[in-house]
Amino acid sequence: MKVALKSLDNSSCISTEFLNEIKSHLQIYVWDVVQCYGITQDPGTKNYMMVLLYCTYGNLRNYFLNEESDYYSKIKNLKRIASGLLDIHNAGKVHKDFHSGNILYYSVNIPYISDLGMCQPANNEEQSAKKEGVYGVLPYMAPEVLRGYQYTKASDIYSFGIIMNEFISEETPYNNIPHNPALAINICKGLRPNIFKYTPKFLADLIIKCWDAKAENRPTAKVLYQELEKLSEEDYDDSDIKSNESQIDEYDDKIKLNRTSEKKTNNIQTHPQAIYTSRLINFKNLPEPVNSGNLISLFC
Repeated sequence: MKVALKSLDNSSCISTEFLNEIKSHLQIYVWDVVQCYGITQDPGTKNYMMVLLYCTYGNLRNYFLNEESDYYSKIKNLKRIASGLLDIHNAGKVHKDFHSGNILYYSVNIPYISDLGMCQPANNEEQSAKKEGVYGVLPYMAPEVLRGYQYTKASDIYSFGIIMNEFISEETPYNNIPHNPALAINICKGLRPNIFKYTPKFLADLIIKCWDAKAENRPTAKVLYQELEKLSEEDYDDSDIKSNESQIDEYDDKIKLNRTSEKKTNNIQTHPQAIYTSRLINFKNLPEPVNSGNLISLFC
């Protein structure tokens, strides 16, 4: 069996809090979450390493760049990811670092959630700094988390909405602008990633519900899974969904054209200050989160 070793930077003096977090996740087994078999230590650097299931196909971002998935394939993938998130929440856990880099593929159409609860510094010194901010990847962080509130199940749902839109649109969120305080302010003011113009309306509506500025208005993981389960069936009785078959066909046609357009064939330049790895976020005086008054502007 192949395994992957994930080095925990600056962990030679590992904090008790971080070690306890690892231990707590070793005590639960969720079939659609990347299995952590234990931890080991690099004899040279003294940094600790997590021993994980090896996922051959890389992360979600690599996957949609290399696999030309249609609507139903994507929905089935998203349903499995939602199932994993539901299992995590049912186990009383919150992911805390939910983004496309932490969705890994063991094989084609078999995604796993990774790095459960690992969004925090490993050593004591950085644990102290953590009190001054929150760790995460800015584009995927719920507005209330950006303002310094703790991660919750509802903040995981916001992140899932960003992941869902990224997979459906095949566009990395906010890749052409700096990930700085101005972006955080705009997210709190209602900015959200663009939704692909031909995304079926019933799916776009679900994405927007996940993005609600009020955490209590977002769907639960259970509701998400149930909605995606309905949308994953090619033969169904729901007349409202069945009437949207033309939207699904149009989506498949347009996303194929989008892949082969000049925009896709050239290398898309990511802004040098667009950062897709977890880091300490500590932006002061962010405004109270609100929803955008014009959600139609999200479609492009």
